[in-house]
Amino acid sequence: MISLAKSRFQTTANEESLTTSKTASGKTSAHQQSILILSVSAGNGHVRAAQAITAHAEKCNPTTKVVHSDVMQFVPAAFRKVYTDWYLNLANQFPEVWGWLYRKTDRDRSGSWVDFARRLLERQCARSLISEIKRFSPDAIICTHFLPAELLAAAKKRGEINCDVWVQVTDFDLHHMWVHAGLNGYFVASQELAYRLECHGIPTHQIIVSGIPVMPGFRSAPDRRVCAHRFGLDAHRQTILMMGGGAGVGDMETIAKKLLATNKECQLIVLAGKNEDLYQALQAIALFHPNRLFPIGFTQEVDALMACADLVITKPGGLSTSECLVMGLPMVLINPIPGQEERNAAVLLQEGVAIRADDADALLYRTQQLLANEEKFNQMKIRARALAKPDAAKVVMQHVIDHLVHAPTSQGV
Repeated sequence: MISLAKSRFQTTANEESLTTSKTASGKTSAHQQSILILSVSAGNGHVRAAQAITAHAEKCNPTTKVVHSDVMQFVPAAFRKVYTDWYLNLANQFPEVWGWLYRKTDRDRSGSWVDFARRLLERQCARSLISEIKRFSPDAIICTHFLPAELLAAAKKRGEINCDVWVQVTDFDLHHMWVHAGLNGYFVASQELAYRLECHGIPTHQIIVSGIPVMPGFRSAPDRRVCAHRFGLDAHRQTILMMGGGAGVGDMETIAKKLLATNKECQLIVLAGKNEDLYQALQAIALFHPNRLFPIGFTQEVDALMACADLVITKPGGLSTSECLVMGLPMVLINPIPGQEERNAAVLLQEGVAIRADDADALLYRTQQLLANEEKFNQMKIRARALAKPDAAKVVMQHVIDHLVHAPTSQGV
């Protein structure tokens, strides 16, 4: 199985391997499919969803060849920087502007300046991407971001590609930019999103309520004692895990200080992500709270850290909150980005798996109240596991493979 392509879909050796899996007619046999997973490195969630699906591929069918690639590898470097940095900078520095843009683009579904801009975007990056897809000739493509979904829907309409194209929605909300006619189907988090897709004209049989894919480590529930020992934590002590997203955004330094001051018994894990300044500041604070504050930089071991936690303070991203649900962890939601994260938060609050705090004082008070209310806390844990869909990635990959097996005439570019 091919797990990741750095800049193109495959090396020369992989090309040969893929070529040998084709029959004389150009079709792929039922047990030798090739699947391309496309994400966009604007934010971390879309990439993590693609990685989760990729990680489950071999379990579904060991002979399936799977490549995960970033669409941003096929656009000019300047455009890539603007597109990937622009989202994070706008969402963090001017969240209300991002929220307005999110709502406006959701309302203005045709004939607007936004559609014109999207067509310009398509011309910028579609040509190189479609050329690579034709060269790779996958039997199916799974998109974990709306950009490749839109580009490939247009390409299918023009007859440039003829393979299966599927879309994995990575939030508990549905923005209309995810929705395009002519694709094979959609994987969504909930029945509500399935209903909303139907309202957008997507046939019921093309919608699968899979959940949002998480990595295998979350569904296998690492042992708390083993994980705590690995990170130097006390497995028997009340533990709070605080996450601010891949870039470590939000005033996490101040929140950490106040949590440690008001809850003398807890130990606090803080994920700083790629924010080196925050990481250094937290290390300095940890000197005054030995064995209580544990700063962590960018890590691939979030599953093991969650296994040590009783409660998670987090931004309401679709992937991070799905991971919490699978681990059965109640959440305190902070700093939601207006738009998709605000709507994610609304769903999680309605489902009774989270509370929300909009400033540091509210966070301290509500966290303390929740931890003191054992009955409510346990109900939230039970509800989280009930809402979780730990097998989402497996469902996605198995459905795509089964569709190839039972509908072989749709295969190939």
